Amino acid sequence: MAFEGLSEKLQGALRKMTGRGRLNEQAVKEGMREVRMALLEADVNYAVAKDFIRKVTDRCVGQDVLSSLTPGQQVIKIVNEEMTELMGSTNARLNWSSSIPSIIMLCGLQGAGKTTMCGKLAGWLTKQGKKPMLAACDIYRPAAIKQLQVVGSQVNVPVFEKGTQDPVKTAKEAIEYARYYQKDVLIIDTAGRLHIDEELMDELLRIKEAVHPSEILLTVDAMTGQDAVNVAKAFDEKLDVTGVILTKLDGDTRGGAALSIKAVTGKPIKFSGTGEKLTDIEPFHPDRMASRILGMGDVLTLIDKAAEAFDEKDAEKFARKGMSNKLTLEDFLDQMQSMKKMGGIKSMLNMLPGMSNKDIEVDDDALRKPEAIIRSMTPKERRDPSILNASRRKRIAAGSGTTVQDVNALIRQFEQTQQMMKQMMGGRGRKMLRNFKLPGM
Repeated sequence: MAFEGLSEKLQGALRKMTGRGRLNEQAVKEGMREVRMALLEADVNYAVAKDFIRKVTDRCVGQDVLSSLTPGQQVIKIVNEEMTELMGSTNARLNWSSSIPSIIMLCGLQGAGKTTMCGKLAGWLTKQGKKPMLAACDIYRPAAIKQLQVVGSQVNVPVFEKGTQDPVKTAKEAIEYARYYQKDVLIIDTAGRLHIDEELMDELLRIKEAVHPSEILLTVDAMTGQDAVNVAKAFDEKLDVTGVILTKLDGDTRGGAALSIKAVTGKPIKFSGTGEKLTDIEPFHPDRMASRILGMGDVLTLIDKAAEAFDEKDAEKFARKGMSNKLTLEDFLDQMQSMKKMGGIKSMLNMLPGMSNKDIEVDDDALRKPEAIIRSMTPKERRDPSILNASRRKRIAAGSGTTVQDVNALIRQFEQTQQMMKQMMGGRGRKMLRNFKLPGM
């Protein structure tokens, strides 16, 4: 989980304050000292941490918090609000140009995941109803163009490339190509370096002046902590970036970059990369991230993921089958696939209020065993589990690398789900089904 260390330390410091019946000014300042240490250990910029603590302390001491019946809860509320403000207050949306294509220029150092993020962003935009195209303008890194072509094909987005010709010329030609083929977004993958140098910045400036992008998004590695902030500041001074994309936010990141970038550069974080898959990209919501860090959950993101993973018609079909007791193991398998699209059971539980990695002892591989068992069945067996006699179960266990007991357990779970669905869909459930909608749809 992102920010796990920071989250644990912050929650620990705040828990001491919420555990007291009353708070005084001294107790608030002691608690804030622990919060400050947690922020600094997370590699948050020193000036940013100092200013954050000052604001929180002033609000806690200056308002009616100390005389409140629940002062600890009031402190958490203030910390949450100030942390949200620190990261940008609201989700910063993409800027679009008045004519097509809108041009998004991605820049950053090598190793930050820029080329992969081009593919992720293109895939995300496709889901939003856009028609993106990618332009390969990194002519220096070996296989950079090939990598972009691979990620482009995986998200079914075309890639414009002209080999090693001048990147500025390639970018200009890509715009004409996009216009001709009615592509409304052009994402330009630019060159990176292992460090910031004049040659790199000069090329990026020439591309910017030639194509006039509506967005210049800087891709930074969240795992580099304070270094990511320094990189963002340097790129912003040269290019005047419009926003930041944080990659590798699912790794062992301390959180310093996410909490410092907006305050230091004034530029918002617009997206975050949350995994290795090309679907692992999320718009950055400061309020939701603050809630996650403070252990308050992120139900809105969970709803968004559910709306994306579960097709409305398929969900309604599943509900109707449950009501008429016609669920099959194929339906069961479909639901497992949808849960995997949402990031797995552990990822889902992490977004619920009050849950943390320490509380969750769920193995995300737990879905693999039942999936293997169902895939080892014949289509007839999946549709009609009642024919699964002892010899069939033994064959399925051998084919899936599991035991007969595992197969029996899955069948029992399936039968219990059938029974539960039937009970839920009786009476009031039928009325609910008539107005059936997935959350967020």
